[in-house]
Amino acid sequence: MVVYNFKKIQVVPTGKDFIDIALSKTQRKTPTVIHPGYKISRIRGFYIRKVKYTQQTFHDKLSKILEDFPMLDDIHPFYADLMNVLYDKDHYKLALGQLNTARHLIDNVTKDYVRFLKYADSLFRCKQLKKAALGRMCTIMKKQTSTLGYLEQVRQHLARLPSIDPNTRTLLLCGYPNVGKSSFMNKVTRANVEVQPYAFTTKSLFVGHMDYKYVSWQVIDTPGILDHPLEERNTIEMQSITALAHLRAAVLYIIDISEQCGYSIKQQASLFNSIKPLFTNKPVLLILNKIDVIKPESLSAEEKELISSIQTGPNIKVLSMSTMTEVGIADVKQTACDTLLSQRVEQKAATKDMKGILNRLHVAVPQPRDEKVRSVSIPETIFAARAGNQMEVAKQEKEKENPENDEDWDPTVFGEDYRIHYKLKNDEWKFDAIPEILDGKNIADFVDPDILEMLEKLEKEEEERESTLENEEDLEELYKLDEADVETLEKIRETKTLRKLEHRVNGNNGRILPRKHDMSNDITSFESHLKDLGINPEKAVERARSRSRSRVRHDRDNEEGEHDEGEVVGQKRARSRSRSRSRSRSKTPAEEGLSGEKQKELVREIMKKAQKKRNKLGKAGEADRHIPSVKPRHLFSGKRGKGSTDRR
Repeated sequence: MVVYNFKKIQVVPTGKDFIDIALSKTQRKTPTVIHPGYKISRIRGFYIRKVKYTQQTFHDKLSKILEDFPMLDDIHPFYADLMNVLYDKDHYKLALGQLNTARHLIDNVTKDYVRFLKYADSLFRCKQLKKAALGRMCTIMKKQTSTLGYLEQVRQHLARLPSIDPNTRTLLLCGYPNVGKSSFMNKVTRANVEVQPYAFTTKSLFVGHMDYKYVSWQVIDTPGILDHPLEERNTIEMQSITALAHLRAAVLYIIDISEQCGYSIKQQASLFNSIKPLFTNKPVLLILNKIDVIKPESLSAEEKELISSIQTGPNIKVLSMSTMTEVGIADVKQTACDTLLSQRVEQKAATKDMKGILNRLHVAVPQPRDEKVRSVSIPETIFAARAGNQMEVAKQEKEKENPENDEDWDPTVFGEDYRIHYKLKNDEWKFDAIPEILDGKNIADFVDPDILEMLEKLEKEEEERESTLENEEDLEELYKLDEADVETLEKIRETKTLRKLEHRVNGNNGRILPRKHDMSNDITSFESHLKDLGINPEKAVERARSRSRSRVRHDRDNEEGEHDEGEVVGQKRARSRSRSRSRSRSKTPAEEGLSGEKQKELVREIMKKAQKKRNKLGKAGEADRHIPSVKPRHLFSGKRGKGSTDRR
């Protein structure tokens, strides 16, 4: 469970926006009309209300900011130290303290000016006092501009911080930069941390989650740490130090034994010794990474001695892995989780709560009263019950064998008892209750006495299958292709691919051409299509041919007209245009290619149905504007007039 969620902090406005919010809200939520003819008490109440409402708006906004931002003394020490590293604890407390002071100042200004307004004797003086009060409030807020800007930056950075639960099961990765911490985290969790071949790719804490033994675990990837004094470490390194100091976690110190990270094993061992005080009361795993480049056995004697010198305490374990080939990652994960679990259980058992629970439990152990031996015995009632059960089963079997002799026998009541078919050494054992465990062994694990014979049968079957497989291999050798056959097969495949490519280049590549560009639809195919439909094609074919002739003649005339004068060409064009128009008007497009009046009537009905929707929308064109309400309420509703009630 996430204890702290800094993403819920509201946005902190700037000083100018803060003033605009308060004054506009006062203008909207309070009455705005007053006259000199009113009673002085009414005038005073009008302006006192304005001042108090503005003060309340400022007070609420500032209180919300102070409540949202965490108090460093109340939160977990890990988050307190992390905020001290990132934002400077003194600067942060000073900013919140300034806002708290501004809130008190605004409250005091309101008290003073409300007292003055109670003694004002005219509308002008009330108005001037209100103006002075609001002005002083705005001046106080203008002075907080830099504080509000700083807190907004802190809010943005807090929202980007990962949600870390300091009390849950945690694996903490640390070490020099570029040793493989982020790569390991990407392998074991669902996180996607950036991995690059240069140092300090990870500049802040990253959190990933994984499942182990049906429980959720969090893995924290820390930025790299360099081996120098604490006061010389920068903000990026101090985040890692803070996490190591405060989180109860299993520490995975990763060492790059290939030295590709740019740091030797000696430097990495020195860093381990310098931050070793932070590992107290925590299980530590020393991980030798990049074993795909160099094996731990291939290290020099000096390097092996350095690694063994680090492993001094009983809590430190040495493991090896490779994030590139994923060798050993599962072992590292399992060992780290098991080690941390066992430590957490031990710590829980040592707490006061566990002692209180153990005090309430009492295990009774019987003490011997005398020297008499009391052996295990089965009561005679049990034997009688077993004998009665056996007799009843035998009776049922007898009734089943001869059902016609018994009038009361019902096949739906008496079911078959399979225990009668058991093959045991003693028949009295057939109707005993079968135990699950006998002599410390599971009954289901008892070996079949015929298991050796069954194994021999299985071996014979395997030999037969192997012989059949050898025969199949001989058949493959018989049908093996020669070199000439292989060459011809390759040529066939090559020509096939070439044909496909030619078809793609020259052909239409599966695209459907428009009808006017499709040359396959000539007059003969059109004539055969009409004949198939049962329509006489003579007139249609003649008309199509005449159209094609006129088009050819028109093209020829155009070619000849290029050498004639412009007027003659114009006359020819006008004549051809008039012919085409008169021919197109002879018949409607819907009636072309229809055999009889019945088909024409059907086409007209279809046309009417298709036009219905367009006719309905015909009243409103694209330029029309539909106004559902002449006076929309959200535009024309304003202040209430003079009246007995004031809802604002």
